[in-house]
Amino acid sequence: METYTLFRDNIKVTVTNLGCAIINLELPDKHGNIVDIVLGLDKAEDYATVAHPFFGVVAGRFANRIRNGKFSLDGQEYQLNTNDGAHHLHGGNVGFDKKIWDVIFYNGTEITFEYNSPDGEENYPGNLNVKVTYALRNGTLHMYYDAKTDSKTICNLTNHSYFNLSGFADGCIKNHVLQIESDKITAVDEGLIPTGEFIDIAGTAFDFNTPKPIGQDMEEAGKANNTGGYDHNFVLKGEGYAASVYSPKTGIKMVVETNSPGMQLYTGNMIAPGTKGKGADYPVHSGFCLETQLFPDAINHPNFPSCIIEKGQMQKFYTSFEFSVIQIGLGE
Repeated sequence: METYTLFRDNIKVTVTNLGCAIINLELPDKHGNIVDIVLGLDKAEDYATVAHPFFGVVAGRFANRIRNGKFSLDGQEYQLNTNDGAHHLHGGNVGFDKKIWDVIFYNGTEITFEYNSPDGEENYPGNLNVKVTYALRNGTLHMYYDAKTDSKTICNLTNHSYFNLSGFADGCIKNHVLQIESDKITAVDEGLIPTGEFIDIAGTAFDFNTPKPIGQDMEEAGKANNTGGYDHNFVLKGEGYAASVYSPKTGIKMVVETNSPGMQLYTGNMIAPGTKGKGADYPVHSGFCLETQLFPDAINHPNFPSCIIEKGQMQKFYTSFEFSVIQIGLGE
């Protein structure tokens, strides 16, 4: 495995070709101090040997969950490997997060990774060619996901970075102020698998249309499916602006844009006790993820946006994270 550095507009991103993992994401806060805002492991080589909760990686072939790992295409049944109890999660036992990707372009501000997933890998059909690009431009980290296949298959890619805009070692994200452009979430059962229905979230713990601290209603939200916090797919209102997050401590603000129809808000509820990295302890709720995506278990719900790629078709998604610093509250 190798590491690569992107730098532009006072933003520095360190990535590795193992799982396209984002190891560090550094920028100045409102005091001019350099802050690393993603959770990660001590050393780049640890990503190959240390178990971790998908820190910064690209999840695939199918990010999020598929019920019982089962689906059908054109009448043929497929049984994927199950690695989340009875269900398939983030690509299975050896998903894209554990693969060494080829670097096909790198110039210091942009990098493109490529991986060819063979027919039958984790029991998925079709040879799938995937390219992931990270590019820094105008204070923004852009992510592009391109996939094509030689046989009908399914695909759903996302980046699984855990953010803490107060710094990776801060230990808690409950005071971060979050706004999400969404009026609905996908309803899920006790295994966090969609039922196919949607829940209107106006006035509930899941309503982030008006900015509020992540922790304000987290306990109530966690009771809904016994998740201990947020671990839910938000149905976005449309392409473009999806969310914004702000840390009062550092003044760092992050704005998310995407053409994906959904975004999983995950508040690190299942970070295992004793998880460490970069010389810090990572307790529960020490980082949050905004995983732009197709809907979980989409292949088993015809009313969800399609995750199917036809032979010769190109699936293309993008997400951007724009960073700025708000200079109010300098005494904090």
